Amino acid sequence: MKRLYRFFPVSIITIFFLLFMSFIDIETVEKSYNVHAGHASLLQKKTAPTIEQEIKVSAVGDVLIHSPVYEDARERDGFDFNPMFKQVKTYLDSSTVTIANQETMIGGEEMGLSSYPSFNSPFEVGDALKENGVDIVTIANNHTLDRGEQAITNAIGHWQSIDMLYEGAYQNKEDQEKIRVLETEEGISIASLAYTYGTNGIPVPQGKEYLVDLIDRKKMKEEIIKAKKLADIVVLSLHFGNEYEHYPNQSQKDLAKFAADLGVDVIIGHHPHVLQPIDWVKGEDGYQTLVAYSLGNFLSNQQKYNQRVGGIFGFSITKRVKGEEENIEVHSPTFVPTYVYFENNYTNFRVIPMYQLRDDQLENAQQKYEETKQHINQYINEVEFLEKE
Repeated sequence: MKRLYRFFPVSIITIFFLLFMSFIDIETVEKSYNVHAGHASLLQKKTAPTIEQEIKVSAVGDVLIHSPVYEDARERDGFDFNPMFKQVKTYLDSSTVTIANQETMIGGEEMGLSSYPSFNSPFEVGDALKENGVDIVTIANNHTLDRGEQAITNAIGHWQSIDMLYEGAYQNKEDQEKIRVLETEEGISIASLAYTYGTNGIPVPQGKEYLVDLIDRKKMKEEIIKAKKLADIVVLSLHFGNEYEHYPNQSQKDLAKFAADLGVDVIIGHHPHVLQPIDWVKGEDGYQTLVAYSLGNFLSNQQKYNQRVGGIFGFSITKRVKGEEENIEVHSPTFVPTYVYFENNYTNFRVIPMYQLRDDQLENAQQKYEETKQHINQYINEVEFLEKE
């Protein structure tokens, strides 16, 4: 019995000891598992790869087709504007996305071509823009209603036929309500909006407000907020400012600040027909908006030197994705100053990068090129000027 008695107490003690150790082991294993799981998670966060994609966006100013321009492009069976863009095609075509302000409606020859002050241009203008690398055209400007609803309808029909994204004037209310979003192969999406200060006193037909998007802060705010939900980046094209003034007026600055406060990423300005500087505008939350206040004339028959100087504005967009974290950055503004060259008899129209100009094409060409660079860069002094041979 003693043995049993002695064994019994020992067995009980042993059993309790084993149970206790099992509990400790289980707890230790669980704690160890949790520690290792946490460590693995931490390790995963530290070593998760960052996926980075980058695209380049470019924009040009006013494509203003006066009669000497389309007559120079005239051929036996139509028009060919392609030679006019030959020397800048590499810049337009090499960007991931290129935006142009098509200031004159391309209503087509059938309804009668016309020049200043009431423009209507050939369909082939659109074909040339497409051929030379333009992806989006803004058509909200003071000449949108020059030739009425029919010209707008014809123009939109042609833009659709060549698969060109258009914005700022629309077929109907449903068309107007669709925010234009361009998805790139790199996985970066761009929402694009366009508005104009007015239409040269031509009233917008009642009930057809979709024919042109006017600058209206309430409407703009609603659409900017909507656009920000649909895309990585919001680009805002504004037809604003005073003609032939080389610096933005207070109204332009105020509107740029309004857009920056709403989180617009980039503003592309046109209408003054001359270049205005590029700047960063700080929004309410400290977010920086890149602003090109005016890109001047890209192609036109305006005569004065400053009216013949325009440019190709560019910037990069980088998207970084790490796990569930996502970062979008607009950076590295660039510019290619351009000059509209033509012969004294209004032939041989060409858009030429200013660095390529000879003195027989523009007196003191290189000096004027340097002056143009200084003008563009005077606000931020970080714009890179591209030169490709």
